[in-house]
Amino acid sequence: MRRLTCGDRYLPLDDMGSVIRSAGMRGFRDVVEQLGGDAEALAARFRVPLDALDGDDVLVSDIAMARLLEGAARTLPCPDLGLRISEYQDIGILGPLAVAVQNSPTVGAALECASQFLFLHSPVLRFTIVADPEGRAGDVGLCYGSSDGTPPRQATDAILAFSHRMIHFLLDGPYGLHSVHLSHLPKAPASRYTEFFGAEVRFGQPTSLLRVPRSLLDRPLAGVDDTLREIALDYLHTHFPEPGRVVAPQVRTAIDRMLGTSPPRIGSAARLLGMHARTLQRRLAAEGLTFESLLDDARRDAALRLLTRTDLPLQQVAGLVGLSEQSALTRCVRRWYGTTPSGVRAGGAGGAEALQGPT
Repeated sequence: MRRLTCGDRYLPLDDMGSVIRSAGMRGFRDVVEQLGGDAEALAARFRVPLDALDGDDVLVSDIAMARLLEGAARTLPCPDLGLRISEYQDIGILGPLAVAVQNSPTVGAALECASQFLFLHSPVLRFTIVADPEGRAGDVGLCYGSSDGTPPRQATDAILAFSHRMIHFLLDGPYGLHSVHLSHLPKAPASRYTEFFGAEVRFGQPTSLLRVPRSLLDRPLAGVDDTLREIALDYLHTHFPEPGRVVAPQVRTAIDRMLGTSPPRIGSAARLLGMHARTLQRRLAAEGLTFESLLDDARRDAALRLLTRTDLPLQQVAGLVGLSEQSALTRCVRRWYGTTPSGVRAGGAGGAEALQGPT
C-alpha cells in the first residue's frame, strides 16, 4: 500500500478520504490540556500534522481528524469532546467566507452563502435545508454533514454544535430551535446535550440536524453592510470559483498545499476537490491545461522562493517542492532558469525578478 509522509509518521493513501481545514480543530489543544492530556502526542498518534493544532489553514485528512477526536475522547476520557471544542470556535473559522455570511440580509441568505462556499472549509461538507423529520409544515431541518456519509460521534457533535453557535451568533441570541436530532447514541449524559443546545435532543435518528421554524430563514440580520458583503462575495468568486466552473486555480491551490507534505498526485488533488481523478483530468483538458503543467509551475515558483529567500539545504528544498532527490531539483532548475540551484541562490532575491521574466 502506498503511503504519504506526515512529519515522521505515515498515513496509508487509501485511508486519506477527503480533507478539512484545520480551523475545525480550533480549541482541541486547549480542551486536551485543560483535561491534563498531551495534544501533540495525541496528534502524532493519530497521524495529524502538529501544525494543524495551532493554525487554521493546514489541510488535514477528515478521516485522521475524526480518528483523533474519537481517540482523544476515549483516552482523556471526555465523551463530550466535540461539544467542548465547539465552544472555542466562532464564525471566524470559515475564513473569508465569514464576512459574506455575517453581512447577508437574512438568515436564509447567510445559510445559502455558507452552503455555496462551504467547499473552502472542506470539499465533503454539505449544508442542506430539509423537510421537518417530525412532519410539521411550519418547520424545517438544517442539516450540516459530510457527503461521504455520517461522521463519527465527536465530529458530528462538533459540526452541529458549531452550526448552532453560528446561527446564535448571527442573531445575537436564541433563534427558535425546537429540537436537535443526532444520528448517534450519546456517551456523555443526555443532559449535557440538552444544556448545550438549550432544547430537546433526540438520539439515534436517521439524520443529524437542527429543527427550526421555517420563518427563521426570513429573519433579517442586524448591522449588515451591503458593500462589505459584495466585496467579500467578489473576492470569493474571483479567488475560489465554484466547483464545476474554472477548476485550474483550485488545482493549483491544492498542489501548493500538498508540496512538501504529501506526494502531489492528481488522485490526491481530485480527492481534495471532491471529484474523481478522471473527471478532474477532463476538466483541466477543457481549460487547455494538464495536472503535470500546473505541478511544474507550482514546483518552479516554490523552488525560486525557497532558493532566494531561505538558506535551507538543497536536499530539503527538493523535498519541499515534491522531488525525491537533489539531482532532480538540479535538472528542473536548469530547465526552468538555465542555471543550477546554487546559481539561483547566488543571485538572491534581487535576481528573482530577472529569472521570472517580464509580467
